Amino acid sequence: MAAVCFCGDWFVLSCDTKLVAVDSRQSREPFVFDCSTAERKTKSTKDDDNSDGAAEETGSDKVLAFTVSPSGKLVALTDDNKRLVLFQREPSWRCVSIRCVVRRCTSLMFSHAEKELLAADKSGDVYSFSVEEPQKEGELKMGHLSMLLAVTTSPDDRYIITADRDEKIRVSHLRCPYNIQSFCLGHQQFVSALLVPAGHPHLLLSGSGDGTVKLWEYESGQKLQSWDLRALEETLSPEADEQKKPSVCRITSSPDARHVAVQCERESWVQFFTVDREAGEKLVPHSRLSLPHCALDVTFDPEGRLWVLMDSSDAPLQVYKHTGGSWESDADSPELSRVTEALRLHWETLQASTRTNSRFEHLYKVSFDNVTAYLQKKQQRLEEQQLKRTKTHETNGNKRAKTSATGCQTSA
Repeated sequence: MAAVCFCGDWFVLSCDTKLVAVDSRQSREPFVFDCSTAERKTKSTKDDDNSDGAAEETGSDKVLAFTVSPSGKLVALTDDNKRLVLFQREPSWRCVSIRCVVRRCTSLMFSHAEKELLAADKSGDVYSFSVEEPQKEGELKMGHLSMLLAVTTSPDDRYIITADRDEKIRVSHLRCPYNIQSFCLGHQQFVSALLVPAGHPHLLLSGSGDGTVKLWEYESGQKLQSWDLRALEETLSPEADEQKKPSVCRITSSPDARHVAVQCERESWVQFFTVDREAGEKLVPHSRLSLPHCALDVTFDPEGRLWVLMDSSDAPLQVYKHTGGSWESDADSPELSRVTEALRLHWETLQASTRTNSRFEHLYKVSFDNVTAYLQKKQQRLEEQQLKRTKTHETNGNKRAKTSATGCQTSA
């Protein structure tokens, strides 16, 4: 998985087995953490009790997810070997702890108070890991009946919001998650992205494999709006499949709360929205940025510029700034040059991480229409029976005609 984020002025890139942090403002040595050379952790007795006697799996050391704390002082990642690694950025980058998770994680999130780290896994569970006690084992918070794909919290840390493969968004009380506040229901496929947009603490944005972005008042579970991303395209490319829905994989907002960027998997565009207060906090489509290559991930920097990681060997990283009502390339940015130069040694690793299958392709639900197949077979049987009757009728008719002709000849 290739992903990007800003941690203060540091540009953080996750690719294959590495986490690379580059200071975009100063020329200094990047921080690099490679999971393939990191400390191996043994599973605790508690974890062994939950393994149902299964043999210990050997992972690939690939980074599955990473997240940055709201203050930008902490970073955490989890890998395919079921390790949870916590980093501290100030006063200098260092690895604080390496702990084990019970199952492979799909999403990470720091609480806004930065006292705990929430890890959602593929079995549908959420574990809470202490930040203040970095060696303490995780505690089970809550569980879904299907794979979790995204987790976030309300700005006041009152609610934990989780999204799963079965189209559900659950809003639970963080301190007692068995107490469910509401459900946000309406997506037709898996929910893959969640965001409480900056400046709008009571609203929730969600993205799904059904190709829509929805706006919710999450405390009540009320759906306020829904936008079909395919319908917002001015023109479809000749090779585009009109039936295929784009899978939303990232929703992020700018620090000044002016822009919301929506990125879809294997698409070469980014859709921008604004949450308009004057219109009653409506989600309004703003513009669509066309990219030269498919986007792998997007993030805003502290100045509100959009950094796009693309599937390209020539120029995998680009920066765009909002000027005159549209988004324009900022190719001359000194920060871009500094980060690109520092990451040049890791381009091969980045390219290896892009040669992976779709993260969402296996999550789509497949419907089986048995009725249509039955009706087709029934129609085929009826046609065969009708053809058989017709042939039998023609054969009998020929026999009668032949018998009549023979009788006439005998009489003569």
